[in-house]
Amino acid sequence: MRVLVPFDAIDPKRRLAPVFDAEERRAFAAAMLADVLDALDTHDPVILSNAPVDAAAPVTVDRQPLTEAVNAELAAETPTAVVMADLPLVTGDAVARLFEPDADVVVAPGLGGGTNALVARDPSFRTDYHGASVRDHRRAARDIGASLASVDSFRLAVDADEPADLVEVLLHGEGTAAAWLRDRGGRLETTGGRARFRLEKPGRDT
Repeated sequence: MRVLVPFDAIDPKRRLAPVFDAEERRAFAAAMLADVLDALDTHDPVILSNAPVDAAAPVTVDRQPLTEAVNAELAAETPTAVVMADLPLVTGDAVARLFEPDADVVVAPGLGGGTNALVARDPSFRTDYHGASVRDHRRAARDIGASLASVDSFRLAVDADEPADLVEVLLHGEGTAAAWLRDRGGRLETTGGRARFRLEKPGRDT
């Protein structure tokens, strides 16, 4: 099965701007991409990027928005899996669970309503990554009469979009992204019984 990894090589992780500047966000995005490629190393993934990128996998450049770029690939070939590039906790075992269900459409929900990974075996299925996309993808599968399965996986559910997400990376991550955060001074701080991410760098904490 073909596996696509969508990646923003131009201006990634804008919601992490309170913590990292643009160059740091690009470096962190690249670190997460490396973790995802490691988890997919037996599946020959292809990076679907909005600009050329130097990475350990073939790259297809498509400057369209995410939904349109992925749908162009689905129209060209199915079955196809789509695994997002910002999953710093993903492992090979988690990816294997994504491929286990024998369904026309398989979705792995992200925290907050997104779709962090999916498998499309029905050639008429199309994605829509706006808003609560996991709900929309379930509806889209039902609308075309496709069988549907959902994979409940913590390691597929956690993406790193906002500063609060970095807590999970430090607590549970063992790969390149977690090491990158620690090297930059990322630490956990407990306040009022809650853990929060803190960057131990003068003038740069959250």
